[in-house]
Amino acid sequence: MTASAYRQPVPRFWWAKRRSYLLFMLRELSCVAVAWSVVYFLAGVATVAGGDYQAFLDFSRHPVVIVVNIVALAFLLLHAVTWFSLAPRAMVVHLRGRRVPSGAVLAGHYAAWLVVSAVIAWVVLG
Repeated sequence: MTASAYRQPVPRFWWAKRRSYLLFMLRELSCVAVAWSVVYFLAGVATVAGGDYQAFLDFSRHPVVIVVNIVALAFLLLHAVTWFSLAPRAMVVHLRGRRVPSGAVLAGHYAAWLVVSAVIAWVVLG
C-alpha cells in the first residue's frame, strides 16, 4: 500500500475567473473556428470544381450555418488580434542599430492586414 499526496480539487471553470486565463482558453478554442473555416472553404471550392455550386449556396443559406459562420468569424477575429498582439514580443526588429518600438511592429501588422483585406474585397466585389 502506497501513500498518495492530497490533491485539492480544482473547479471545472477555474480559467473563467481571470481575464487573462479566459482569453487564453478562448484563443485555444478558436482553433475549432479555424478548422471549420478551412473545411467550409474547401467544401465551397470542391463544389465549384464539381459543378454543383447551387447545393452549396442552399446549404450556406441555412440559418444554423449562418450562425456558425458568424460565431466562427468572431473567433477568427479574436485569433488574429491575439496573434498580432504577440508579434512584437516574438519578432524583434532592428533598424539602423535601434530596436523598432513594439507599437510600430503591431501597426505594421494591422496595416498589412488592412491592405490584404482591401485587395481581397476589391477582387471579390469587382
